[in-house]
Amino acid sequence: MAGIWKLASVALFAVSITAQNSTYVNPAVPTGTPVAGVYTGSLRPQIHFSPPKGFMNDPNGMFVDANGTWHLYYQLNPTGIVAGNQHWGHATSNDLYHWINQPIALFPPEETVYVFSGSAVVDSNNTSGFFPDQDNGVVAIFTLARYYDDGSAGPQTQNIAYSRDGGYSFEYYDENPVIDSTSSQFRDPKVSWYEDHWVAVIAYSQEFNIGIFTSPDLKDWTFASNFTPHGLLGTQYECPNFVKMPVRDADGAVIDEKYVMAISIQPGAPLGGSITEYFVGDFNGTHFTTSDAVTRLTDFGKDNYAAQYFYGIPDGQNQINMGWASNWQYAQKVPTGNLEGWRSIMTTPRVNYLTEAPRIGLVMIDELYDLTPILDDQLNASIFNGSGTLALDYSSVESGALYLEVNVTNINTTLLTEYSTLNVSFASPASGEILQSGFYFSGDTPFFVNRGGIKGFDNVFFTDKFSTSDVYSTGSGDGLASWSMKAVIDRSIFEVFVDGGIHAGTVLFYPQQPLTALNLAARLHPGARISVNVRSLKSTWAEFENENGTVLGNVTDSRS
Repeated sequence: MAGIWKLASVALFAVSITAQNSTYVNPAVPTGTPVAGVYTGSLRPQIHFSPPKGFMNDPNGMFVDANGTWHLYYQLNPTGIVAGNQHWGHATSNDLYHWINQPIALFPPEETVYVFSGSAVVDSNNTSGFFPDQDNGVVAIFTLARYYDDGSAGPQTQNIAYSRDGGYSFEYYDENPVIDSTSSQFRDPKVSWYEDHWVAVIAYSQEFNIGIFTSPDLKDWTFASNFTPHGLLGTQYECPNFVKMPVRDADGAVIDEKYVMAISIQPGAPLGGSITEYFVGDFNGTHFTTSDAVTRLTDFGKDNYAAQYFYGIPDGQNQINMGWASNWQYAQKVPTGNLEGWRSIMTTPRVNYLTEAPRIGLVMIDELYDLTPILDDQLNASIFNGSGTLALDYSSVESGALYLEVNVTNINTTLLTEYSTLNVSFASPASGEILQSGFYFSGDTPFFVNRGGIKGFDNVFFTDKFSTSDVYSTGSGDGLASWSMKAVIDRSIFEVFVDGGIHAGTVLFYPQQPLTALNLAARLHPGARISVNVRSLKSTWAEFENENGTVLGNVTDSRS
């Protein structure tokens, strides 16, 4: 669980959370049936996951099961549009785009003890002993955070719950907590398997320390080592992730493997508020050692935080993550809450591996997960020699969502000038609003996004301009360079992947009127080849709506 509302330094209490199998259920929160939601609002993204209603933040417990079903849990306040009253919401998907809302998976054990962030694993070998007759038992490990009547924060402890039905319903372990604590700043366990034991990374948030713990059975945990302090500190560490990734060469072949330690910091990001950094290194089962002293950021925008990797990806394959597309500086104020009754979305699913970027060294690549299930009509396919423009009216696209791909090849760097640019904008002819992005091929080679022309949300922390510099490929012996970008725009979110995913930017925006016009202008030298492809994207929510436009989720009784 990440959040500005729990930053205050408080005294530590030597009080454990009482283990129990019962739960406290607010009468306003449905049990056994999903929360229903309306997904037709003009700001509601159509290819991204968002909660049916209420306030969502960190992704939790993400795993893929043996049947290929992807499970997403998430921090959910089902009774309000700001953070608080944390439950674990739940949704499932067969393709990471079409999500089915499931009943709430984890409820608070007591009225003032909340279910903060954590992870889930499939205990296929029954190391826990909870699943003597099955190989698909799921164990969730998470932080329970106690609050007192005066509002002060009590201890945060690590607890488990187990599911015998594949992750749809859970029972609290009767000997919780499995890792006790007197600290009010000890949270967000991420568990993975290493050779013959489980490994958990947990944030000692305000000590800027990631504790590494090991266990044979998910119940008995032993402290192994600390990873502290590294990189940007901000005000606190949160939501650590720890995963092994393949290292690929320029042709995509696997040449090595490394571990990645990702740490979310909040507040204190370079642009303000929340950000996630990561470190590359090696792991021996108890200790993580970085390969270098470099601090790398997962995003050059401001709206990608607390991403989590799916458990269950086979060893040696690319990893897959989804993040919370927001920033704590304004997450509780964005207009979707008052206008449409929900707040926050997840990023698109992203494929991750490590590769050598020119001059920079190892970086984590972000690629869009296979878009095939949601690709719709091809709206434009153009090739320009040196220069060209494109104007596209996409007001007829019902989802309001587009996929854009631009590939630039045969770039002669000796012919570049300060005017060698590619500019892409999305606009609303009705309101005059505009979202701008573009790349300068010479000089410091910046790629930028400017959301300052969107007028539907005003907040002093809603930074309007973002940029990153790109050392793009100089090609082979012919000296010619290449560059690319891929982007998704979806009503109120823009995600862009620059130069093969070496850089990724996630940017929210809230227009007064829908953006329906795409304009592209390329200005390069003769011989440079600019290839443009624009596809509409299908709504992933429309097919689940009933005759009243409501998404009910996984229910068998339409009256629910």
